[in-house]
Amino acid sequence: MKIQSVYKVPKGKLLKIFAEVDENKKTLQSIRITGDFFAYPEESITQLEDLLKNTPFTEKDLYQTISTFIKEENIQFIGIDADGLTDAIMRCT
Repeated sequence: MKIQSVYKVPKGKLLKIFAEVDENKKTLQSIRITGDFFAYPEESITQLEDLLKNTPFTEKDLYQTISTFIKEENIQFIGIDADGLTDAIMRCT
């Protein structure tokens, strides 16, 4: 199932999420994250998108994967954070 959302992070920036979810396995099959935020290093968004493939489509699992990636890779986001990104993905319909 293809899903998408447009979400304004509280006190942050606009996020646009385009994703595909395997309804049987309840996993994220693909995701594209765009918006008016900044990430350093720039390639970290692509790396995160790749990392999120096959992640269970639950708030807990998505948040855990995103926050661990940000911490371990020392990613700097301006205008979004792990909570906002998780919320945006979970709002996809």
